[in-house]
Amino acid sequence: MDVWKQFEENGITHSGAHHLLAVYSLRKEHGYARVTDVAKHLNITTGSASTNLKGLKQKGLISEDTNKFLILSKQGEALAKAVIARKEIFKKFLTDILKVSEEQAELDSCKTEHLISHETSEKLLSFMQILAQTKKPLSTTSNSSCHGTAGMGTNTSDCSVCGDHCLMQDC
Repeated sequence: MDVWKQFEENGITHSGAHHLLAVYSLRKEHGYARVTDVAKHLNITTGSASTNLKGLKQKGLISEDTNKFLILSKQGEALAKAVIARKEIFKKFLTDILKVSEEQAELDSCKTEHLISHETSEKLLSFMQILAQTKKPLSTTSNSSCHGTAGMGTNTSDCSVCGDHCLMQDC
């Protein structure tokens, strides 16, 4: 199976997700959204916004009424809400569990919000709930010499996760 090809089959690009979220946010905040509003919201040209929104229209995620107001279809709204939820779950995991800085967590969750699956998001949330129930903080430093800062990738024999090859060795 060519997994890398599935990247193209996500149904929405990173840019498309941000345009969809802009329409969702603007409609929620102001009650309406136009192409010019989306452009201003995303700090891009109106032409660029128009081109990107055209793709979302072709997919049936957005339509435009006679007054040029953008409307999310049920599918478009559901996708926008799913992207927001997945971003929040992943960001919370990064900040609360892995102790990644807010800034880095925002960047990383933005990069993955439209790529991560419903199943993975659901399992990640369940994992975080289990961790919260144990009330034990997850240490970001390992006792194993496999991940120690001085010996990165040098001793995987003590690591129950990496096995015979340190997963961080080539990062």
